[in-house]
Amino acid sequence: MWKSWRALACSLCIAMGFCAPTLAKDAPVYTGTFSSTALSGYDPVAYFSALKPAKGNAKFSTEYKGAKWLFSSAENRDKFVATPEQYAPQYGGYCAWAVSQGYTASGDPLFWKVVNNRLYLNYDADVQKKWEASIPEFIQKADTHWPKVLE
Repeated sequence: MWKSWRALACSLCIAMGFCAPTLAKDAPVYTGTFSSTALSGYDPVAYFSALKPAKGNAKFSTEYKGAKWLFSSAENRDKFVATPEQYAPQYGGYCAWAVSQGYTASGDPLFWKVVNNRLYLNYDADVQKKWEASIPEFIQKADTHWPKVLE
């Protein structure tokens, strides 16, 4: 139910002119409307090392592609800084299924999957089920659409 309230609040915010929809060309890393923190503050390295989401800590942070990234340890931060493209979610953390359809939607760090050593996020559980039905096909489509989405 909270997703519908969130969608309603975002729609009202846009309609009233307080904010604009997030566009990948303006924000290549998804951070949400009122934030500059990627992955809602989750540690991107933890998906690979702990095999699950882990909240980051502001004392272990860095900036990358215009967003603030948080980590659960200095070690994870340092790994990210050394090779951010290895750990940052694909398509800037936008929903991988949405990008495969040619548009963006927010990516939720609790609906994720590592495929071929790359992190992908989805909007919610229902969208993730759609995406999991044909991951290789959707990745191929998203890879094709992503440069166009950035324009």
